[in-house]
Amino acid sequence: MANQSQIREQVTAKIIAALERDLLPWRQMWTSSHQGQHRNAVSGRAYKGVNVLLLSIAAMEFGFQSAVWATFRQWNQMGCRIRRGECGTTLAVYIPINKQTEKPDDVHDDEEEATFWILKKFVVFNASQVVGVAAERFQGIGLPETDGPSDPDYEPAEELIRATGADIRYGGNRAFYSPSGDFICLPPRTSFSVGGFYSTVFHELAHWSQGRVDWDRAHGYAMGELIAELVAAFLSAELGIPNSEPLDNHASYLKHWLNEMRNDSNYIFKASRQASKVCDFLLSFVKPADTNAQPELIEAA
Repeated sequence: MANQSQIREQVTAKIIAALERDLLPWRQMWTSSHQGQHRNAVSGRAYKGVNVLLLSIAAMEFGFQSAVWATFRQWNQMGCRIRRGECGTTLAVYIPINKQTEKPDDVHDDEEEATFWILKKFVVFNASQVVGVAAERFQGIGLPETDGPSDPDYEPAEELIRATGADIRYGGNRAFYSPSGDFICLPPRTSFSVGGFYSTVFHELAHWSQGRVDWDRAHGYAMGELIAELVAAFLSAELGIPNSEPLDNHASYLKHWLNEMRNDSNYIFKASRQASKVCDFLLSFVKPADTNAQPELIEAA
């Protein structure tokens, strides 16, 4: 059984392999429906953190036409079976472990219970890999149709942008967030494609969130850009916005991210975990928060 370090290395290696093929999973994870986030078939909850990237890579590699997933046992409990020869997608999950620990000498009880988080692997299968009546309603949900995507509905994205109350100004030829002035500056809207506009706004809203969410700034500028990229992707998937345009300074950022991931198997975990937190914060302006959700904990069964 793989230990936590090996799991991180395996996950990182999978993402590195995709990036080395110039495949940015967060730049192609858009959908033609409003169920765009990868979700569990039983709970209906969206997967979080690094698992979003792993599922997006699998969907692109194998052409899955659904964004709905479940474990072997979950599909079996719904009366479905996995098609012969199909391979599952391995994800990572933090499991809480309660352990008795000794208390200080001045405390009368000898022990207290502490919670530790342990990283484990589990395997899911896409609805496209499954046969059964229960699976049929999930097939074709959430990813682009083969004959081209339908026109997206941009109103949910507009609603989110308005709801944040962020000060967005237009002019010039650069997109940026000004921490000192607490405003976002964008080129004229006519300078963008439709999908490019929303992706850029979401990216800058991620930076706008830095002072409003507990954001660890110790990892440098490039990490911040990766977090903002992931936030733009997660929001685009949730709101059904195309997000496949090339990233500005693509080559330089990609080289840096690859180097960091090769040197630190926890790098992509840190970025994706923070991105999920920021995404949830921004979505809370238009959706009630899921009080049961835990960004690092995705149920395996």
